[in-house]
Amino acid sequence: MPYKKVSYKETSCKQAPPKNGFFKKTILTTVMLTILTPTFVSAAPTAQEKPATTFTIDKNNQLKSYLDFDNKSDFEDAKRGFIAKWPEDTIKDSDGKVVWDFSKYDFIDQDKGAENINPSLLRQAKLNNQDGLFKVADGVYQVRGFDLSVMSFIRSDNGWIVIDPLISEETSRAGLKLLQENIDDSPVVSVIFTHSHVDHFGGIWGVTSKEAIESGKVSVVAPEGFFEHSIAENLMAGNVMSRRSSYMYGNLLEASSTGQVDGGLGKTTSTGKIGIVDATIEATTTGEVLKVDGLDIEVLMTPESEAPSEFIFYFPKYKTMMAAEVMTHTIHNISTLRGAKTRDASAWAGYIDQAIRTFGDKTEIMIASHHWPTWGQDKIENQLEKTRDMYKFVHDQTLNLANQGYTPNEISDKLTLPESLDKEWYNRGYYGSVSHNARATYDFYFGAWWDGNPANLNPLTPEEEGSNYVKAIGGEDKVMDIAEQAIEKGEYRWAVTLLNNITFSNPENMEARYLEADAMEQLGYQSESGPWRNYYLGGAKELRQGIKAVATPKTDSIAVNMPFAQFLNYLSVTVKPEVAEGLDYKVNINVKDDGKYSMNLSNSTLKSYSDTQFKEADFSINLSRDSFEKMISKKSNLKAEMKAGRLTVTDQAKFKKMMSVFGTFELWFGVVTP
Repeated sequence: MPYKKVSYKETSCKQAPPKNGFFKKTILTTVMLTILTPTFVSAAPTAQEKPATTFTIDKNNQLKSYLDFDNKSDFEDAKRGFIAKWPEDTIKDSDGKVVWDFSKYDFIDQDKGAENINPSLLRQAKLNNQDGLFKVADGVYQVRGFDLSVMSFIRSDNGWIVIDPLISEETSRAGLKLLQENIDDSPVVSVIFTHSHVDHFGGIWGVTSKEAIESGKVSVVAPEGFFEHSIAENLMAGNVMSRRSSYMYGNLLEASSTGQVDGGLGKTTSTGKIGIVDATIEATTTGEVLKVDGLDIEVLMTPESEAPSEFIFYFPKYKTMMAAEVMTHTIHNISTLRGAKTRDASAWAGYIDQAIRTFGDKTEIMIASHHWPTWGQDKIENQLEKTRDMYKFVHDQTLNLANQGYTPNEISDKLTLPESLDKEWYNRGYYGSVSHNARATYDFYFGAWWDGNPANLNPLTPEEEGSNYVKAIGGEDKVMDIAEQAIEKGEYRWAVTLLNNITFSNPENMEARYLEADAMEQLGYQSESGPWRNYYLGGAKELRQGIKAVATPKTDSIAVNMPFAQFLNYLSVTVKPEVAEGLDYKVNINVKDDGKYSMNLSNSTLKSYSDTQFKEADFSINLSRDSFEKMISKKSNLKAEMKAGRLTVTDQAKFKKMMSVFGTFELWFGVVTP
């Protein structure tokens, strides 16, 4: 079919159509058709989504011929032991708001718009669409497809042990109800958190209560350091992590064949109420055996693998290993796109090797915090061995190439897995990818900000660089002409690179933004990784429509558990240096039912201290832990607490001056726009 250039039609986008560039040549009273090539159909860039081009379809078809799509064993495993579905299409919170919608992914099983989805990602999306309650073995059950993660249930002497109660209490409560109505209504006697990420502990109050834990009726098991890491990881850089998460998990997109289809690990994140509680039993040592309600649990610690605090474990009674997130049915992230500390691929591979040597010869079932189980000792060992070798190959060959002088992007482009690893479905990049894990490994050893080339030692800002590139190329019209030619050849990465310069030098040029969105969209349709697709399509949406707020998980209930010392550390990040300049304050803080703290503001820098106070402070602050928690959870504010006398200060003027140095962060800042 021919390439088409068509006239500009006004869209619902709020920005007025610009008057320069591409549209000077295309605004006509009638459609002007120009046959350029028989390869694909394109239209003048607008704020509308576009379907996959033949370049994208051809590239995706190449993957179909490379991978063994006739192998249906994963589908058999994903459906094995099915018992029941949630009886409704949605799960709602107490206000009737939908926090999880099963039905919005129906289009995946119907193959609607399949040409707009990487076929390998579509396969994973279909597997992750298998939702409901499943029997893994006698005494072992799972609820899958109720959230990004999987919730497992193990029968113990007196009830149920719950492993990883999802993100939101609404989804975990529904999962527990499905289990108790279909299997038996025995109580929850223990909850296990495998690691310190919110999709594995947030739903705690859907399966138990504070009273049950405090009374000792329910124990909580977690790896050493769980509570501190759970709060700290998303605290200091929490705002930007949340913004990037909205991209990574497809929260910005509608579920559709041209939008969000899957997160790789699961569908997406639920948006209900999140909770947290500290462990009553802590796993600390590899080789120790915990006894929980009569059930032995053999421990293998895996800190600083997928999470700072994590462990995997084995149930001898059920011959079942829980692999947490160290072992799933996808390549995982050495560096996650939402932002977190870079992980050690070599240590990760080492933990898997240790699991093989510790549990491999006696494990008949392997479950994990995501996806479906693996049955059979030989199959489990093969999966563990090839997953281990995948992580180690990426690690070793990244360093091999780095030692030859290759830079991160060169390594990322050059490094491919051997077919013996690459063709295994669990080694495909549905979540992480070989590409960005190679760059992450380089980062782990050498740092990410510089590739060693002095030309990149002190780069221009994106706005300055964009402006200079556009001028050097000959202006915005010329850049767009070159980008159009790239798009006509299916060179979408080059087109995005070119047009990004216009977007950052002149974000008001909507023609360039629409054209960049068209190219970015095709990269999304080609992506095997769910997060990559979500990022590309989220970027295209921001380019076309601007920034729009979306529903995100409610984290207030985690914040109330924040140690006060961590809050003071976070407060230092919010200092506005231009306002703080010249100020020098020493402040003592007395927190009733918590402790004594102090902080020093000098040189536009805030320092904080626990369990110590200044002999001569400029002023003191007195409050209760309850007041702090109410303010953190936004149930109250500073003014209200002071008016009620629950927060007092000894020098109002200095206090007011000091408070003025602290700023707040806007969540919905531009990502693909300045």
